[in-house]
Amino acid sequence: MSEIPARATESARATEPARVTASEGAPGGGRAAGGDALPGGRTPADRGETLPGDAMWQSSPPGSIYDYIKVASFSIGPDGLVDQWSVRAEQLFGIPAHRALGVDPIDVFIDPDLRERGQRKMAEILDGREWTGVVPFRIPHGEGGECGRRGLAEVYVMPTRTRDGEKAAVCVVVDVRTLRSIETDLAASQSIFGQSPFGFLLIDTDLKVRRVNRRFASVFGGSPDDHHGRGVHDYLPRAEADRITATLRRVLETGESITDMHVTGFVPGSEERRHWSVNMYRVHSGSGRPIGVAWVGTDITARREAAREAAAARRNLALLNDAGARIGTSLDLETTARELLDVVVPGFCDLATVDLYQGLLTGDEAPHGLVDGSAELRRVAYASAVADVPFLGTGQRVQVGAVHHYPFTSPCADALRTARPRTVPAEEGGLVQSTLAVPMVAHDTVVGLAQFARTKGSEPFGDRDRSLAVELAARAAVCIDNARLYRREHERALILQRSLLPPGDPEASGLDIACRYLPGNAATGRPSEVGGDWFDVIELPGHRTALVVGDVMGRGLRAAVAMGELRTAVRTLAQLDLEPAEVLAQLDEIARGLGAPGGPSQASAVGVQQATRAARRPREADLSEVYLATCVYAVYDSVTRRCTFANAGHLPPVLVEPGESALMLDVPPGLPLGVGGEPFEEVEVELPEGALLALYTDGLVESRDHPLDEGLRAFVGALADPARPAPRAATHRDLEDVCDHVLNTLDSHHGEDDIALLMARVQGLPAESVGDWALPREPRSVGRAREYARERLTAWDLEPLVDTTELLVSELVTNALRYGEGEIRLRLLLDRSLVCEVWDSGLVQPRRRRARDTDEGGRGLQLVGLLSAAWGSRRTPRGKTVWFELPLPGGDTGLPDPAEALLSLF
Repeated sequence: MSEIPARATESARATEPARVTASEGAPGGGRAAGGDALPGGRTPADRGETLPGDAMWQSSPPGSIYDYIKVASFSIGPDGLVDQWSVRAEQLFGIPAHRALGVDPIDVFIDPDLRERGQRKMAEILDGREWTGVVPFRIPHGEGGECGRRGLAEVYVMPTRTRDGEKAAVCVVVDVRTLRSIETDLAASQSIFGQSPFGFLLIDTDLKVRRVNRRFASVFGGSPDDHHGRGVHDYLPRAEADRITATLRRVLETGESITDMHVTGFVPGSEERRHWSVNMYRVHSGSGRPIGVAWVGTDITARREAAREAAAARRNLALLNDAGARIGTSLDLETTARELLDVVVPGFCDLATVDLYQGLLTGDEAPHGLVDGSAELRRVAYASAVADVPFLGTGQRVQVGAVHHYPFTSPCADALRTARPRTVPAEEGGLVQSTLAVPMVAHDTVVGLAQFARTKGSEPFGDRDRSLAVELAARAAVCIDNARLYRREHERALILQRSLLPPGDPEASGLDIACRYLPGNAATGRPSEVGGDWFDVIELPGHRTALVVGDVMGRGLRAAVAMGELRTAVRTLAQLDLEPAEVLAQLDEIARGLGAPGGPSQASAVGVQQATRAARRPREADLSEVYLATCVYAVYDSVTRRCTFANAGHLPPVLVEPGESALMLDVPPGLPLGVGGEPFEEVEVELPEGALLALYTDGLVESRDHPLDEGLRAFVGALADPARPAPRAATHRDLEDVCDHVLNTLDSHHGEDDIALLMARVQGLPAESVGDWALPREPRSVGRAREYARERLTAWDLEPLVDTTELLVSELVTNALRYGEGEIRLRLLLDRSLVCEVWDSGLVQPRRRRARDTDEGGRGLQLVGLLSAAWGSRRTPRGKTVWFELPLPGGDTGLPDPAEALLSLF
């Protein structure tokens, strides 16, 4: 009688549940399959598979469905009492077997209000009826039977008989809460797997597809069942599949998850490359046994394309930013072209060239062929990130600096004609696969052509690349056009500036002159900028020389124009034979009027008084129109070897006496020209024979890297070096070499600003070349003056000049007796010409007038003007001096005949 309950107990433990079929109504309506059952209730037999006989009887591994559902069983004897109690029943109800055996399950587990109904069901069961239902139960808590935990149980009662034929029952019980939780989990799992917008795969331990969702099947075709049993190589290219297979094995072995792994492949029926982001993680059973790898894939093709587009946009913006910072740092055409290529190679292309119109480079505003693209071009820059890959612009290699032109039908010529970029076909068999010919357009004018090329292996140019190339070429074109305009204006300004400087090597009486002028940046190799430095050597009457060095503050064309105006004013004032301090005072007034409307730009033409009046006119308050300048003005007398200096804010002159150290002369600097308000002082210095005098501008001794004091010390040291030998050696040293020595020594101190250097070695008139006599105020002095002149000219072997000199000396001495005052002095000076001076203490200047035919006098000064090369008068501290100059015999200038000159007066 105990056979059936015993078998029921055994089935509750392991075997019997595996034999229950669907027709027997398993709890929960599911199939109680063994270890060969698949998720979803499908068996190998359901799939039409044939398994070995032993597989049908193998034990279920740990983690089977029963471990999750927790199925318990117990049996009821013919008396309605529990006669068998399984271990699972102990776990489910929490009551050990010794307490459960022999009890009435209705009285123990059912609430009192439901016991009557339970007794009827128990009678029906013992009567042989099968029953399934949900029963609320309670679990007694202790020996007293007090109520403990409550629950719901789904009970499946199967009637049976004992060995003696008595009716009994086997009960299979499932905890409804656990069952409902499993049902919910399965439903949620199915929903997540089936409704996921991502490709979802379950790959087993053999790396075969176990299950896929609809999203994956919709991408790779077929139904989800069609992908069962496939491998990674069925979906991806071989190299990519090998990489993924190795990754799957690593996930299975280590359990390490893979996040955002990028996979590349193709989908059926499309040649478009697709990209996926894949996450992988190992999946375990309830007991922790690895059962496969879950694969979640997301199509990121659009995202990668967007990221690629964003990266390209960032790269292009970076290129444009780099171009803005690096292109146009110089006003040199070739440098600007090279800066463009430095930006684009290799960041944008592999090779690049820049061709500019030859006519525009040479200053031609409208070269022939500019409109139709046939004009000659010069290759000014070339760059390559690949060795030996030239551009064949005209069918042959074009070297940098070569002048060439493109055939009329070529894409490059078309780009120049239309001002639009063109694609140049790749040469067959060459390394270049994509070339853009981009015209360089500035201010609606094509100035040249830029070519950008990419070699095989690089991505061909696209529309975005074309737009970027046009922008880069346009930026460079504007800078190149600015550099071209600057070069043109700069050359004009330099021509103007050089025209204002003394031509050739200036000459002066009693001085050996050497000078240098270097535009700013000439020493550094950068384009020079026009400045306001100037120097001048002006010959004055009486074998005197005015030495001038000045510097207009600021740079550019305006500074050069202001320098020209001041230089012209200096020459005009010098011809008036004013004292150095008075010359600077007048210059100061002129400089103050340069920035005012109607300023004294015509000072040289209208005279100093008109210039001074214009300087006093109301000026605009714009400080940018104020012109400031520094200047040193010195007058050297070769007879006395004395030099008078006046300084307007300029650096002091440097004097090197033979055998002595160089020293800076203590000349009061005064205020710069244009400031006004303070008088200028004069300093007179006697210069010994062979002394070296240097006037200069601050560009020689001052720079950003060297303070002024250091530069001055270096300059003084450079001047003292060549003069340290014996005086004889110093006098024989070429003054040009001294200038070169100074510039070479101070090479590290200059180059940023203009440099003007004026050097003079003193060579005074010897005593035998000077005749000086005092004449009393009496009529006999006229004849005596003629005798002095005749004797001295005879001693100088100047007999051809005797008659003319006697006649003119007689006229000047006569005027001094008639119109002058005090003692009369006669002086003859012989140097490169003959100069005669007559001095008296009267202040009234002689005035030349035209005598009428009936006048007996008034023709003396006319005669002096006819017979002399030059004449004039000047004020002195104690009177005036009237002078004339005659050229020496044998020169290019001949003297008129005195007799003819006299007859021409009547």
